[in-house]
Amino acid sequence: MMKLELYTERLFLRPVREDDLDLALEILTDDDVMRYAGGTSTPRDIRDDMHIITRRCGDGCIGIWCVIDRGTGEKLGTAILLPMPIEEPDTNWDLINGGDIPDCDIEIGYLLKPSAWGKGYATEAAARLLQFAFEDSPLETIFACFDEDNHASRHVLEKIGLAFESNRMTYAEVSPVYWISKQQWQDLK
Repeated sequence: MMKLELYTERLFLRPVREDDLDLALEILTDDDVMRYAGGTSTPRDIRDDMHIITRRCGDGCIGIWCVIDRGTGEKLGTAILLPMPIEEPDTNWDLINGGDIPDCDIEIGYLLKPSAWGKGYATEAAARLLQFAFEDSPLETIFACFDEDNHASRHVLEKIGLAFESNRMTYAEVSPVYWISKQQWQDLK
């Protein structure tokens, strides 16, 4: 069984649970957090979708992790390894079911509440999730997409080793896509 609880110097990452509704409500209804991530959701939609948001597949390696400050226990946000949507505006949650890894590009991502911005938490969480993907799961390639105006996200991706692949369709619009292979990641170590 894969160990899904991950640690860094300052952070604890664990699979998101239904009792993380407080964090989901805080970040998914915040205009600043969601500006580059498809816009806010309503509290009702978030409550209705918590059972879907907690789904995992690929024996647990695909899903969402809650990012927690190890020193204070504060929930700071989320980090993901999920199927990257192409024509759809959001994740196809039907792909997250069972022990198999979906046959599609798997993306890495993160959403942190504003009080956690600018402290290196996104880089630290994403680097640890990338390490997990390449050391503890069968994933061979990781992708990321972002709004081209989101310079902070581009910086995080470049810091953890991802490089520009192309501008292509993701989340039903054309955006920059970055990627890294397991071999490239190992070469950076």
